[in-house]
Amino acid sequence: MSIWLSLCGAILVAAYLLGSTPTGYTLVKLLKGIDITEIGSGSTGATNVLRTLGKGPGAFVLLVDCLKGVLSIFLVYWLFTLSSNNNLIPATVNPELWQPIMVTLAGLAAVLGHSKSIFLGFRGGKSVATSLGILLAMNWQVGLATFSVFAVVVAISRIVSLSSICGAIAVSILMVLFHQPLPYILFGVAGGVYVIIRHRGNIERLLAGTEPKLGQKATVETEAEQTVNSSAG
Repeated sequence: MSIWLSLCGAILVAAYLLGSTPTGYTLVKLLKGIDITEIGSGSTGATNVLRTLGKGPGAFVLLVDCLKGVLSIFLVYWLFTLSSNNNLIPATVNPELWQPIMVTLAGLAAVLGHSKSIFLGFRGGKSVATSLGILLAMNWQVGLATFSVFAVVVAISRIVSLSSICGAIAVSILMVLFHQPLPYILFGVAGGVYVIIRHRGNIERLLAGTEPKLGQKATVETEAEQTVNSSAG
């Protein structure tokens, strides 16, 4: 049992470290030699990279951040497959019960890692792309439906933060509609609430009518402004 618990713990640590990998920060540093946490909203996510470097780098960060979420969940699937084939799962552990729980915990670890990266002094992005990857790995129908909500809202409003918030709200509903396991539904609730909380600065700007739309360039903010204006991305 201790070996099994150690393996589970290692997977959760790996999921957090995957989420923590500072894709946007590293790319902007390499291509432009600047610290993206000091640009625009201060976020390391795809939206701030898009405003800073353009569509290509923004799309690259979006894809990689999404893949971090996918890989975090696939690590859990790999663990259960490997353990089952080698009789490592204790007799007291029901795989059908514990696999959804481990998937959920790994997903939460990756989300936390992206927004609170250990490599950036526990700063990061809004975890939207990473959350999408997690959803696609959990259940591709839920993932695609969530992305569809995001895409429709962004096409109408041209505001990424509003689209992300709408997607975060839709996740829990979609988990129920697609009859997902209870741990997945709880992930939808917890992850959705967390993403919305991470967008609290954006919500203030949305209400004030000052939230930037797609195509607007990022500008350097003062430290005080960054404190007030939590990032979008």
